[in-house]
Amino acid sequence: MTPTIDIHAHFVPEEYLRLIEAEGEACGVRLRSGPDGPMILVGHVSIGPITAHYHDLDLRLRTMDAQGVAVHALSLMPPMVYWADDALGLRLARIVNDAMAEASRAHPDRFVVLATLPMQDPEAAVSEVNRAVTQLGCRGIYLGTNVRGKELTDPSFLPVFERIHALGVPIFLHPLNVIGVQRLANYHLHNLLGNPFDTAVAAANLIFSGLLDRFPKLQVCLPHAGGALPYLIGRLNHGWKVRQECRGLKKPPSSYLRRFTYDTISHAPESLNYLIKLVGADRVMIGSDYCFDMGYERPVEVITRLRGLSRAD
Repeated sequence: MTPTIDIHAHFVPEEYLRLIEAEGEACGVRLRSGPDGPMILVGHVSIGPITAHYHDLDLRLRTMDAQGVAVHALSLMPPMVYWADDALGLRLARIVNDAMAEASRAHPDRFVVLATLPMQDPEAAVSEVNRAVTQLGCRGIYLGTNVRGKELTDPSFLPVFERIHALGVPIFLHPLNVIGVQRLANYHLHNLLGNPFDTAVAAANLIFSGLLDRFPKLQVCLPHAGGALPYLIGRLNHGWKVRQECRGLKKPPSSYLRRFTYDTISHAPESLNYLIKLVGADRVMIGSDYCFDMGYERPVEVITRLRGLSRAD
């Protein structure tokens, strides 16, 4: 039987937290202790608490067993490492990748690793791709939807994508530094709305820029059921037909939908059914957002309760 794989499962090594505590403040990021675990403070924004579930492998394995999940694809969480200066960013990335690789070595049938890159320094990011994949055995790459507000399609990042493409590993995107954050300050809207919008912006840039054409075997997974992208694809198609700015693309944006994979975190069965119908069941992957409160506690049941899916789907 095929193992159940959770593509969207966050892991935060304690060594990463200790390095933030020791050296992060000079770059505007601090650690604050709390009753349930430390909080990461990025300016006035708090991320956390970072509970023991994020780094305790025994707790994680018990949760996975209870959920019916065989494998976690481990990835870091915001604020990732782009906020740091070049030297600290590289150290943070290496600490994260080393710790995740150690977890995978300890439980090779339960964990695979999506490597973090210091994208603020593209040359160092290329080196870390090589090390992570060829030496540590990482199975994919974890990228933010932007790097300090710079789109992933910026020419400075081309060498990173060239190396990822050459190594044949997929990318898992995650929202970061979301657009319109000043207007999303209330009601947790930076997450509720900012995350899916930022994913759509990043994906649209990958499509319209021609980057997906330049790297035809590049595979990119979009979290949160693709964010807003699947639901606005008709609008992108229409813009491609009528707007001069979009004419550089030879095929309609909708033809690129199956260049992406998508996790299942939509929180609405109607939306998830629409996504599956739009892109095909083979392009949708189970995700939980472990262990954020905005994720799924029963990620497998989200699929088994869907109506209209065949057993093969």
